[in-house]
Amino acid sequence: MRIVVAADNAGVALKDQLRDLLLADDRVDEVTDLGVADGSDDKAYPLLGLAAAETIARGDADRGVLVCGTGIGMAISANKVPGVRATVAHDSYSAERSVKSNDCQVITFGARAIGPELAKKIVAEWVGHRFDPSSASASKVAHITEYEQAH
Repeated sequence: MRIVVAADNAGVALKDQLRDLLLADDRVDEVTDLGVADGSDDKAYPLLGLAAAETIARGDADRGVLVCGTGIGMAISANKVPGVRATVAHDSYSAERSVKSNDCQVITFGARAIGPELAKKIVAEWVGHRFDPSSASASKVAHITEYEQAH
C-alpha cells in the first residue's frame, strides 16, 4: 500500500507522528509526505488536501492521511478531486465504515479535536480495512461515482 500524507501548520505535529507510524508498518510499502515540514509553513490546507487527493487520483498513491485543525477542511478539499472519497474520522467504527461501506481512500484528522494516541490507533486499524466490491455497499458507491462522472 502506498500512502500520501499532508498537513497544514495546525496539523503538522500529528501528521509527523502518523507518518512515522506508517513508515514502520509492514503493510505499507511507501509513504509520501507532501508537507508541511514545520509549523512555520503557513501553506493553506486546501492546497495540501488537493495535492494529496490528486496523487491518489493519478494512481501514485492508494490512500491518504490528511491533518488540519479540525480535519473538515482537508476532507472537503480532497473530496473535490474526481474519484477521491475522503472523510473525517475520530473513532474506530467511522474509520472502518469509511473504507468498508464507502470505499474512502482518504482519512482526515483534526489535530485540535483528537489526541495523537487515538489517531495512531485509528490509522493502524484503517490500514487493514479493505472495500469489498461485491458488498451491499458497492452499488451505493457506484451511484456516487456515476454522478461524479456525469457532472
